[in-house]
Amino acid sequence: MPFDTQVNTVAPGTLADFTSFGLIVPELRQRDTAGIISELSQVLQREGFVPDVLPFYHAALNGELLSNSASPFCIAFPHARSSAIKRLQFAFGRTPQPVAWGANGLCRVQLVFLLAVPATDAAQYLHLLASLARLERQPSIVEALRAASGSDAILEVLDRIGIRRV
Repeated sequence: MPFDTQVNTVAPGTLADFTSFGLIVPELRQRDTAGIISELSQVLQREGFVPDVLPFYHAALNGELLSNSASPFCIAFPHARSSAIKRLQFAFGRTPQPVAWGANGLCRVQLVFLLAVPATDAAQYLHLLASLARLERQPSIVEALRAASGSDAILEVLDRIGIRRV
């Protein structure tokens, strides 16, 4: 194998590379911050990305209550880091109507990306978070995520959103 195709290359990818059909919840049952983070944490555990759901849930919820991740475009990006998490992934959930988010409930959120972050994966996590934050500058993509008919359609939208991966 030639040297120039080996290590230290940055490969483009999409947001869909960090999730899967089983990690997408087109209609969340819960309607508050704690409930939504719990529901998405359980999805991450069910799919095998979070080995112990309770510490992950507490870390994500506490982080969100200390520093609200909600954006003006009705999107929240809660996360938790753990040495037990082996691969950077996110669960995505959507509510039919915006819900009060965070400790004070002043932000209204409809789309939630719950990130499961390996403790030692700072670079890739920052690339993913930056790509998610750029959604705010793409209202047509945000609307497509809101309007997508189910998990397959949501995954197709996420597959159109590019990201630089390390």
